[in-house]
Amino acid sequence: MTIFKEKVDEEYITISEVKPLLGEVEAERAADEDRELRYELARAIEHVNRYAVLDPEEARELVDQLIELDKVNEKTAHKIVDILPQDRTELRSIYAKERFALDGDELDEILNLVSKYV
Repeated sequence: MTIFKEKVDEEYITISEVKPLLGEVEAERAADEDRELRYELARAIEHVNRYAVLDPEEARELVDQLIELDKVNEKTAHKIVDILPQDRTELRSIYAKERFALDGDELDEILNLVSKYV
């Protein structure tokens, strides 16, 4: 017997936006002595604590600004905010699987936005 679950909704959020949510889960688990912090959850908390650079409001603001640019969709904007590329090479790696390439001006426009937040 196979059970399938239906995907009801999907929403992209940045690592910075996940951090306070996981912090709440961690606090709930810490308060309940009988509940153990699963390995996967502990690793996720460790990851967001290490890599979340921006606060959630800044991350959301940067995503919104990036989405307004040509050739930056919502998924890519979230990747950019999570990685915060510092140069063209890092930014190109985010676009490596796309069917198009960005020219120097487009790359610089994105990097200039990112540089305002790091």
